[in-house]
Amino acid sequence: MFSNYLIGLREGLEASLVVCILIAYLVKTERRDALKPVWTGIAIAITLALGFGCVLEFGSQELTFEAQEALGGSLSIVAVGLVTWMVFWMRRTARHLRSELHTRLDAALAMGTGALVATAFLAVGREGLETALFVWTSVRAAGDGSPAPVIGAGLGLLTAVLLGWLFYRGALRINLARFFTWTGGMLVVVAAGVLAYGFHDLQEADWLPGLNDEAFDISGTVPPDSWYGTLLKGVFNFQPDPTVLQVTVWLLYLVPTLALFLAPVGFASGKGKVKEPDEQGSRPSKAPQA
Repeated sequence: MFSNYLIGLREGLEASLVVCILIAYLVKTERRDALKPVWTGIAIAITLALGFGCVLEFGSQELTFEAQEALGGSLSIVAVGLVTWMVFWMRRTARHLRSELHTRLDAALAMGTGALVATAFLAVGREGLETALFVWTSVRAAGDGSPAPVIGAGLGLLTAVLLGWLFYRGALRINLARFFTWTGGMLVVVAAGVLAYGFHDLQEADWLPGLNDEAFDISGTVPPDSWYGTLLKGVFNFQPDPTVLQVTVWLLYLVPTLALFLAPVGFASGKGKVKEPDEQGSRPSKAPQA
């Protein structure tokens, strides 16, 4: 549940910050007439993300077991790739996020209503689709049929919306550079577990060999149905009897990716320290009224 809460919080907060920046800029520049197209684009993006999640969940149920495992494994790899790109992208460009969005919004305002809808849709839609895909693959990795992962993701999204509203009103201050660094590092750990389980799915689909080559088996020490086994699986997608391929993939992804992400360069080193009010979360001189 915690891993999905983290996914919802991280992705949702990015989307919330984008929305806050767009709305605050329109209010500040006295272009309230453009608020409706922006909200329309945001609503379309949310609807598309929900629809995508439903297609993944209910569409996969009609497939054979091998096809389900192949689809789940393939999409797990895609999801990990997208999330990895996302955390590095935010690490690199967070301090320029507001100016970049302002530039896009200025261009959209000059082009008309359709461009405003498209700008808001593209700005929010990416996070929505990534969230739907990563939550779905994480729920499959949990594999216990419990609603807890979905509840965790929902709570994370609700928290993100609340934080976004508090940022907008100037009622909350937080070091977003540090926040995104820590949550990004934890998300890399979660992604490593999803990736390893994705390769296990491909082994069960007979796309990859080595399904019976166990690296180790500590089920006796960490029973999967124990509270700590459930906790480890829920947070890290831990499996007490992984295959050699799973352990290899987990290590090959986690060690270099985490080292690169936490390396003291660019955004992580403080050179990219966020100073702008909308991104840093500091109190603006005058809170915009939507």
